[in-house]
Amino acid sequence: MSEVPQDFLPFVRPAISEDTIAGVAEVLRSGWITTGPQVAAFEAALGEYAGGRTALAFMHATGALEESLRALGIGPGDEVIVPDMTFAATLNVVLRVGATPVLVDVDLETRNIDAARVEAALTSRTRAIMPVHYAGLAVDMDPLNTLAETHGLRIVEDAAHAIGTTYKGRRIGSFGDVVCYSFHANKNLTTIEGGAVVTTDETALERLRALRFHGQVKLDDGSYDVIMPASKYNMTDVCARIGLDQLAVLDERNARRRALAHRYLDALAGLDGVLLPVRGDEGHAWHMFAVCIDYPHFKSDRKQLRDALQARGIGTGVHYPALHQLSVCRELDVKARDFPNADRIGRQTLTLPLFPEMSEADVDRVVAGLKGVLHE
Repeated sequence: MSEVPQDFLPFVRPAISEDTIAGVAEVLRSGWITTGPQVAAFEAALGEYAGGRTALAFMHATGALEESLRALGIGPGDEVIVPDMTFAATLNVVLRVGATPVLVDVDLETRNIDAARVEAALTSRTRAIMPVHYAGLAVDMDPLNTLAETHGLRIVEDAAHAIGTTYKGRRIGSFGDVVCYSFHANKNLTTIEGGAVVTTDETALERLRALRFHGQVKLDDGSYDVIMPASKYNMTDVCARIGLDQLAVLDERNARRRALAHRYLDALAGLDGVLLPVRGDEGHAWHMFAVCIDYPHFKSDRKQLRDALQARGIGTGVHYPALHQLSVCRELDVKARDFPNADRIGRQTLTLPLFPEMSEADVDRVVAGLKGVLHE
């Protein structure tokens, strides 16, 4: 195994401030480290950030997505429309509740689904749509919301990439049906591991509160009952304390991400054989910067290119293989020809370093390294 250069630049690096570390130490010393006052404070702050809605914190976003589907009564016999270009969690949660995921292709440039593709996939069994705001670029939600209202469907937004994203001036999560955030270590806001559901649906909220903690509900006499079989997805106070500090600087850090992404776009513009992500507007949260590379054009493949960049001290990621390419989809009736855009993205995608602590010189170094290895 080759040595990692001392100046290695990873494709993502979480930032935890010294104040946050001190705050976590205070939580640890307090004696209350699982779900408690810090989680309540984080939920209140997150709900306020999302326009005064109710936010429920979860151990992770996968649990938030899965239990949201259950809370809406989605299960065996139901279909949920899912974009073919997303992380496997979006697919897995549908399968885990016993429903059938119906994959649809995405737009090649935005890498998001749209209402026309969704409408073409509707059947009498469709119960929900699960749009994904890929890389922090908002899906065009107004046509999707209209489609859902017309056909009596629920929308569960996978906003794992979209904390701080805005759509037509409104924050993702401040409107719509049910919205799920991710606070994994590589996200714009991290709680190390974590997620949240934001909604105004009181029936769903009541079920979600029980579903995230053993199906338990408190009784007036101080005891409790268990009203349904459920798992355990509650967030800890340690994680919530980190989230409170991260939320306070989220907009500032997202603005920095945007500036770095725009520097990439300007520096890589016109590079033959490389498809860049769309610039978007000021609402783009730029969770990551993923390009598509025509590897045969450069007489190379993705592994060779990643290894060459690694040797130059530049880390990369792959976000993502198209869902229909995964073994878990073999029993679904899908074919690559049904998803030409997601198929191309899955084969060509390469994620370049992007995180707020990067400098402009870091971006320039990545650009120079990429151009160098492409033309070696």
